[in-house]
Amino acid sequence: MVEKIITLENISLPEFLGVENRNIQEVAAAFPKSKIISRGNEIRIKGSAPEILKINDILNSLVQHYHKYGKITEENVQTYLQQEKQAVLEHSTDETLIYGTRGFSIKPKTPNQQKLVDAVFDNDLVFAVGPAGTGKTYISVALAVRALKNKYVKKIIITRPAVEAGENLGFLPGDLKEKIDPYLRPIYDALQDMIPAEKLKFYQENGIIEIAPLAYMRGRTLQNAYILLDEAQNTTPMQLKMFLTRMGPNSKVIITGDISQIDLPRRQKSGLIESVRILNGIEGIGFVELDGSDVVRHKLVRKIIEAYDKAEAEEPPR
Repeated sequence: MVEKIITLENISLPEFLGVENRNIQEVAAAFPKSKIISRGNEIRIKGSAPEILKINDILNSLVQHYHKYGKITEENVQTYLQQEKQAVLEHSTDETLIYGTRGFSIKPKTPNQQKLVDAVFDNDLVFAVGPAGTGKTYISVALAVRALKNKYVKKIIITRPAVEAGENLGFLPGDLKEKIDPYLRPIYDALQDMIPAEKLKFYQENGIIEIAPLAYMRGRTLQNAYILLDEAQNTTPMQLKMFLTRMGPNSKVIITGDISQIDLPRRQKSGLIESVRILNGIEGIGFVELDGSDVVRHKLVRKIIEAYDKAEAEEPPR
């Protein structure tokens, strides 16, 4: 075990360390294998050399932040911890899942997205739960396309429940497919990023890639396939049980959803919430939770999600 001492000079300790040393406690909590002790204007770090280097980098960043802004908040600490995790991820896992149609590399961009990739490699059934914009659907589609290109599976099946999210499907023009397609648009957009248009058309016309409402899965056995159920928060418990029992030999299933955006009738239970509760702990099933820190859309999306979460937490129960 290695020890390093960092001396804080020209720094107001209460402003830097936080109330009851909470800022340093946040750093210590992120590195449970190391020991971080604050005494006077000294911070002692004991642990392995690689971890000490990481902790030293974070503390140096916090010192620079303090000299620029005059104080450190717990949010600042979390920001620098997240940046360190991201740097480690980019350094240690440069594995590209696939290359997009415009030549760009598609790979996990956050630690939780990497957890999703690892969980899918290790399990045949994975639940990925998190808010909009965290990349759970995009990464799942990329994993499916990768498996198809590498001939691990013979087809990709992508499905969503046909829930009328504030709109009445019966009044929309066209047949059922034309009515459902707008709800499947994010899936088409992801596929078009990853597969050339002509090849995607060929795959769809020959049933190699199938995109269909969840109701079309009833009575089938889905084998030699990569299967993605998106927007699973809008399934009922019976619908999700039906879908889960479709799994056949050599099949991989990823179920994604956002439990903060349930469009079911008020008294109807969400199949996603029920399944996570019932199936948790079963070997061979992976569970990954993504959060606001994984949002890869516009930077305002993360702030919007955090604001809504805060408002919901403060709202009195009905």
